[in-house]
Amino acid sequence: MQLAEQRRFAVVGAGSWGTTLANLLAEKGYQVTLWVYEADLAQRMQQTAINDTYLPGVTLSNNLTYTSDLQEAVSKKQLVLFVSPSQVTRQVLEQALPKIDPQALLVCASKGIENESLMLMSQVFEELLPEELSGQLGFLSGPSFAKEVVQGMPTAVVAAARDLSRAEEIQKIFSTDRFRVYTHDDIIGVELGGAMKNVIALAAGVVDGLGFGHNSRAGLITRGLAEMTRLGLKLGGRAETFAGLAGMGDLVLTCTGDLSRNRTVGIELGKGRKLDDILSGMQMVAEGVKTTLSAYQLAQKLGVEVPIIEQMYQILYQNKDPRQAVSDLMLRDLKAEAVSKTV
Repeated sequence: MQLAEQRRFAVVGAGSWGTTLANLLAEKGYQVTLWVYEADLAQRMQQTAINDTYLPGVTLSNNLTYTSDLQEAVSKKQLVLFVSPSQVTRQVLEQALPKIDPQALLVCASKGIENESLMLMSQVFEELLPEELSGQLGFLSGPSFAKEVVQGMPTAVVAAARDLSRAEEIQKIFSTDRFRVYTHDDIIGVELGGAMKNVIALAAGVVDGLGFGHNSRAGLITRGLAEMTRLGLKLGGRAETFAGLAGMGDLVLTCTGDLSRNRTVGIELGKGRKLDDILSGMQMVAEGVKTTLSAYQLAQKLGVEVPIIEQMYQILYQNKDPRQAVSDLMLRDLKAEAVSKTV
């Protein structure tokens, strides 16, 4: 294995999470190039080593360099990490592919379901990647606020790949004494957990914004997990994955943490503000807004019952009153939580 200082990595996407992961790798001694979409921000970061837009107040590692030239960023790199918003990941990957080394390890940390195609990020990558790169693909997910990771707070996440040896390689590259990486081979479950938790976090925020209590939030989180699991099983994921870091772990964090952008949007919706007004005042992307549309349409297509996601879809895209949405959820037909199976 090459020494850390001899390995050159690229991180594609300089939001708070992309910047944090790039800094984590750089602090381990890797030479990291961070692709910054905004040319003016890339120039400021090169001069100040601070991402004043998405991660203000944090001085970044000297092993980081910055560019707004995507193909320059990914060229001749042993690892390329994609952390772009899910709805533009296809476009970014298409632009980057001509310059990605056929032997490079590819990692995706973007969370979402693509609008229109209703594809998970793994399906987008597998559709676009040439054969020699398809086996080099892994995913990083789990409960991890960027601000806490960059501050060195202990965090546990999961690396998933079809080939466990690939997941183990990602595990070794990213793990530190404060950032613990587990491995997994259920890509569908890990990905869907990371995408769907943003939708449920919007709903949890609505509950908080309406002034409801801990009972309401606990019920919402638990039933949200049931919806994630049902949809995941239909897509070929495994139930136990949703009890782990990429499922329950990320769901609890995003539904309860004050740093959650999706929960924040939900809180404002619960207070009666309009979605466009909320989003216009945000610098960073709340992935759950667009993922709600994809998740709802995917569930409809597959015939999966997702009442919380359906109500969030109606709040976001049909201007439904949040209080009416809660009432409609509570007054659904009564049923068992689980049905016993007999042999």
